[in-house]
Parts: sequence; C-alpha cells; structure tokens
Amino acid sequence: MSRPAVAAIIPARGGSKGVPRKNVLPVGGVPLIRRAVAAAAAASRVDLVVVSTDDDEIATAARGAGAVVIERPAELSGSSARSEDAVLHALDELQRRGTEVATVVFVQATSPFIDPAGIDEAVGMVTDGGYDSAFSAYETYGFLWARDAGGAAVALNHDAAHRPLRQERAPHYLETGAFYVFGAEAFRRSGHRFFGRIGIVEVPEASAIEIDDHAQLELARAIAPLVDTPVSSIDADAVVTDFDGVHTDDTALIDGDGGEHVRVSRSDGMGVARLRRAGIPVLILSTETHPVVAARAAKLKVEVLQGVEDKAAALAAWAAGRGIPLERIAYLGNDVNDLPAMELVGWPVAVADARPEVRAAARRLLSRRGGDGAVRELAELVLAR
Repeated sequence: MSRPAVAAIIPARGGSKGVPRKNVLPVGGVPLIRRAVAAAAAASRVDLVVVSTDDDEIATAARGAGAVVIERPAELSGSSARSEDAVLHALDELQRRGTEVATVVFVQATSPFIDPAGIDEAVGMVTDGGYDSAFSAYETYGFLWARDAGGAAVALNHDAAHRPLRQERAPHYLETGAFYVFGAEAFRRSGHRFFGRIGIVEVPEASAIEIDDHAQLELARAIAPLVDTPVSSIDADAVVTDFDGVHTDDTALIDGDGGEHVRVSRSDGMGVARLRRAGIPVLILSTETHPVVAARAAKLKVEVLQGVEDKAAALAAWAAGRGIPLERIAYLGNDVNDLPAMELVGWPVAVADARPEVRAAARRLLSRRGGDGAVRELAELVLAR
C-alpha cells in the first residue's frame, strides 16, 4: 500500500435529465468535467484526482485532464443512485489498486467555479483543525420562508413581525454543493458526507452556481468571463483560425468590376511568422472560397482549407492527419459557424468583436478585434507558454 492519500473523487455519470450530457458541456470554453478535475488538481493538499463514471466520453475527457478513471457499475449509475455510493465504490476500487485513502474530497462537476484554495482550506480543517467533515457554503442574510400544509407562508429563520437591519442579524450559510471533505474511514462507517464536527468553508456567492437546468448553464456561461481568472498563456501545439472577421475586420470593398478587397493587419503577419519559427502549425479554415483567402495564406506561408461547410469535421480530419490531439489546438473564431469547431478543441478563443454566442463559448476572449491584431494577440499568448 502507498501512504494514506488525500483523494479528490468526482462522480460524473453520463445520464442527466435536466441538462443532457451536462458533464461534458463547456462553460468558459472548458467542459465541466475538465473544470472539476483542474480545480481539484490545482489544490496543493490533494494527492490524487479520481473520476467515477459510466460514460466513455467523460472518461476520455477526464483522462485528458490528468485524472484517474474508475468505471462505475450500472447499478450505481441510474438517476436514483446516491453520490455517496459512487464515492464508496471508488474508495474500494482504489484500495484494490493499492491506494489507501485517508481523506476524501468529494467534488461535484456541476459546480463550474471551484476555487482550489477553498478545497485546501477544507482539507486543512479535517486533517489538522479538529473537524470530521467540511463543506463549501456562502454567507447569506436572506429571509427564508416555507409553505405550510395549506399553502400559507411560514417564516423559517426570522420573526416575520420583526424586520431587523442586516447588521443586527446573524448570517446563515447556504450549501453550494461544490465540494465536501471528510475522513475516509469515518465516512465508510456513517455512509454519509456529514458527520461529527462539521466545518464550513466560506466561498464567494458569485462562485456558488450549481448547474441543474439550462437556465443555470447559460448563467454560468455568461458570468464565466467575470469569475474565471484570465489565462496569461495558451498551452497549444497548433493554431487554427477562421478568415473573415478574424484576419479581416469582416468588411469587404467591392470595385466596379465586382472584385473584392479586404483589409488585413501586418501585425497579424508578424504573429503568424513567429508561430511558424517556433514550429507551431497554423491553419486557416474558411467557409468562403475566394482568391483573397488563398493569397493571404500563401503570403503567410500557412495551410488553408477553403469552402468548408463542416468546420468541425475538417478540423478533426486535419488534426488526425498530423497527429495533433484536439485538446492541444487553439481555434480563433468570430461567428456562429465557428462554434462546432470551437467545441472540439482545448482552447476555443474569440476575437473582441465576436458574436455573443462565440464570446460565451470561448476559453479566452481577446482584447483585439478581427483584422486589428487579434491573430497577433493569440500568437503571443501561445508563444508565452
């Protein structure tokens, strides 16, 4: 047996009634399961990140993010299965593989904004602070109500006849569902995530969203640029870009003979040249078929695919032909026809003036507009790794 470990266990089944396939849907350009694995792995007190799943796509994404995958049996994968049972099964499987777990960090992938520092705080409370279990919650001064058997309102945490000021009231704490920490052996005995002396880890309310329906998913996508820490570099092995609205400002000049002219940025040309010198492949992927696209690609000395109706399929084939994993590709887009390709790659990126849908799908939103140095900005982020 190895030394007793702190293991983060993420139950993530494939079925979901509220939001189908939600564990692999992106928020801020990153699938939920990958966000959960990354948050747990970034916690300094976590030794091992484990994903328990019954789904091949989730398993592939989890492994790609660096997690150990445990195949969950069918009897623990239905909509009525308890998360605690999945955690117990994972503990048994880890023990069978030779890993003895002392402390469990139970993480839920449906919470997209988990702070690794909060996980570390909770682990410290359980391992060093005299708590048996701990969980994430945010402070609230809200007045809570319920309905009685006849439907009438009943005050829960206050006297309805007395409305004290905020500073006169003690706060309550609303459980976020993001993470729970507890001792492994005591958990086996109790069979539940709450037992003994229970500690609270306070997290910001803005980070406390839990995705159970489509409205919550869209809300998470909308606030991701505000909550996520902006990335300072992009760890990609290849760069793929759209043309119109990315290399250009999405306008065209038409002369009297019907000829079409576009404006491009010399700065973008330098960015592409620097990528080429660094050995990073660059591909221009365009729905349009026009001589100006081929001419610009030739000037930049990069590959180009034109007249592409299915950008996702073309991108996947190009990447497979060069042995480049899709999660190692940065794709720069601006309009809705870029979305299928952006969903395939590890680094979906949007120009500053991209469509709202594209901005919401991006892992990184650039400060530069299309045709005004956006490609150069992306190149510098890739080179900064």
